[in-house]
Amino acid sequence: MPSLRTAKKRRYLVCSPEYFDVRYSINPWMTSREPVDVPLAHKQWDTLVSLYRELGHTVETVDPVADLPDMVFAANSALVLDGKAFGAQFHAPERQPEAGHYRTWFEAAGFETYIPSHTCEGEGDFTPVGGFILAGTGFRTLPSAHHEAQEFFGRPTVSLHLVDAHFYHLDTALFALDDTNIAYYPEAFSAGSQKVLKALFPDALVCTREDALVFGLNSLSDGRHVVMAQEATGLMEKVAALGYEPVPVDLSEFRKAGGGAKCCTQELRP
Repeated sequence: MPSLRTAKKRRYLVCSPEYFDVRYSINPWMTSREPVDVPLAHKQWDTLVSLYRELGHTVETVDPVADLPDMVFAANSALVLDGKAFGAQFHAPERQPEAGHYRTWFEAAGFETYIPSHTCEGEGDFTPVGGFILAGTGFRTLPSAHHEAQEFFGRPTVSLHLVDAHFYHLDTALFALDDTNIAYYPEAFSAGSQKVLKALFPDALVCTREDALVFGLNSLSDGRHVVMAQEATGLMEKVAALGYEPVPVDLSEFRKAGGGAKCCTQELRP
């Protein structure tokens, strides 16, 4: 049995689901027409935030805005790295107003903030790991935004092409287990991108489609604790076998809009 990993304290930004609902369809998960149980969504979100605090992490909040039901998905608002915020330019018109509200928060909090010229959706498609910024494209974020992020942060950006609409954001198909390794679902990516990931992360944890489809990869790790969808039981076993501690959460109401734990959480990296 491998020894347990070492956790690092994190700082997260979240947004209350005060106005959360599924009012339009911009990804395959939003087409089920299954109504959102709003009180349950609030309970699930409160549990997630309480869990972060119990694990010793700092949690900050941005005020929700009426008529922006997806603002709860804070991860899409920016990539925050080296104390700087690379903002969002949302693909869907329904979400575009979110960017300005988040930008106001980042600026007030003292982050150097960049407004990208090209469509990009924050940590939805950007994952810093291994000295790189892994950057997804194919459905939302444009490759030109990858170049902008590289120039802003001065870190090598690795473009990865997503090919399955169920995994429309990188954070539905991949997450960082720690500072050097990842878990991912290979078939969400083009053949060339699969080769790139295999070369960069030969010891990566490979997820099944079954676990990926229940948002098992829309997870957060602090280097030891991995907050993840409770339905992804196979992935939890693999995570535990590597010495990490799975922390299951129920975010079934947010999955109706195509989101999970990671989507609800923006990491504020110093």
